[in-house]
Amino acid sequence: MAFSFRRGIRRIWIPVAAQIWPLARIWYHCWGLTLNGHPEDSVWYFAFGANMHDSVFQTRRGMLPNEWRTGRIKGYRLRFNLDGHPKGKAAPANISPDENMEVWGVLYRLKRRTLIRLNASEGVPGRRYRPLWLNVEDGNGNPLQAIAYIADGNEKDGVPSLRYLTLLRDGASTHGLPEKWIAYLADVRHV
Repeated sequence: MAFSFRRGIRRIWIPVAAQIWPLARIWYHCWGLTLNGHPEDSVWYFAFGANMHDSVFQTRRGMLPNEWRTGRIKGYRLRFNLDGHPKGKAAPANISPDENMEVWGVLYRLKRRTLIRLNASEGVPGRRYRPLWLNVEDGNGNPLQAIAYIADGNEKDGVPSLRYLTLLRDGASTHGLPEKWIAYLADVRHV
């Protein structure tokens, strides 16, 4: 009952906060986050998990990016160290610092107002993911600042479900990520 009540409040609160920028700032401040800029400013979001797939990002989350590009972050590695649902049966993607690695993904250009909705769909602000601004290179090597989501994961990686991993693989292929990254995802073991 408490879960459905919180979900109902979020369904009302998020659209209001996204439209009334001072309320969004207060909401973020309550979670110890700052919300800078103007609601119509463009920002880049770096997707490395299921959000690379259009059926998740555009259809389920309702995001309509102004532009997309391939991109990578250096100094991080892809991990599957989060508890999925049902617990122990799936492990969603996460990133963690590793100076010798890189992670490829899809860069989406969004309005800050749209990013508030995306954040909320990912549980930000909240207890799981936190937004992190990273230096990213697009597929042509141009440097950008982009936001990504990172969580405190388990020490040991779990195993993603085949359904989830297929979203990553198909999203990477559809968006033209490098063959070496597609091959890397193909080698990831699944449940």
